[in-house]
Amino acid sequence: MDTQQVSAPSRTPSSGVVHINIRLTDGYSIISNLLSQHRDMSLLAIGLGTHIQSLPAGRRIGVKALAEIFPESEARIAAALRELEHHGFLRRIRERVQGGRVATRTESYNHPEAAARRAGVARVSPAARVTPAAPVVPVVPAVPVATSAPAPAPAPAPVPVPVRVPECEPAPVPVPASEPPVVREPVPDPAPRLVPSPAAPKPPPPALPFPRRPSAPLFDEAARLLAGLQVSAPLFVLSEVDVERLTPGVAAWLERGVRPDSVRVALTDDPPVPLRHPAKLVRHRLVALLPPPVPAAVPVVPLQNCDDCDRGFRSPVPGRCGECRDVRAYADDGPCLLGG
Repeated sequence: MDTQQVSAPSRTPSSGVVHINIRLTDGYSIISNLLSQHRDMSLLAIGLGTHIQSLPAGRRIGVKALAEIFPESEARIAAALRELEHHGFLRRIRERVQGGRVATRTESYNHPEAAARRAGVARVSPAARVTPAAPVVPVVPAVPVATSAPAPAPAPAPVPVPVRVPECEPAPVPVPASEPPVVREPVPDPAPRLVPSPAAPKPPPPALPFPRRPSAPLFDEAARLLAGLQVSAPLFVLSEVDVERLTPGVAAWLERGVRPDSVRVALTDDPPVPLRHPAKLVRHRLVALLPPPVPAAVPVVPLQNCDDCDRGFRSPVPGRCGECRDVRAYADDGPCLLGG
């Protein structure tokens, strides 16, 4: 009894494209993967190249003719044709036809590399591979020697005729058209850099901030803050003279509403390494990072109760509201203004 052959079903990929192919008998074209999977061309050029290779010979494929078929503009179609021509899938040849007109013939290649190799082989002429023939030496048959007559002299050997081998003419080298001379504009000289001499006097440093309303408690708080910088930042060790000189700047910061902890962080955060002059760094930051003054607070007018109607109104002093004051003003002028 024969064993039944069971063929395993084809496995369908779990992801990616799945091809549902139907065998075609007409209405199809064979397109090379060199075109359909080209990595250096746009999808528009690949699709246009596929369309051109599916057309019958003699069909017009100009820009205007293609623009009447497809929704893309003439500019995009022309760019796609240039891509196909750049990568060798199209070739445009201008040739002269009857009547002296010049026509453009377009050749479509499904495999540019193979076509180029075939053209290179056909470009070599068969006559160029002919080797010169060797001289032909005729074979003279033996003549029997007679005893009565002398043997005749042998005929002279024919001189071989040299075969002329045609030389391959070199391909003409295209001569580039004469280009117009390039006119280069003169480059202006760079402006001289004005660098002061080392002996030039240096500008005075900016003045240290000073509080608008100085007071003894404010200066004491600023001095304590400067003297205690070395507790949180050991690199910032200031002398007594430095503390006295920098106290007005810290007092100006405190007067503008900056908290002491914020002042301490602003003066000692991220110091340079190594730190050689901590007092100069503190002075620079007091000047450069000075916050703006706190805007003056808008005074709030207190709320009062009217002495006559007991309604609330805002006024710096207690009394009567505006309506009650108007009524009393009219009442003082006489009864004719109230009721007649």
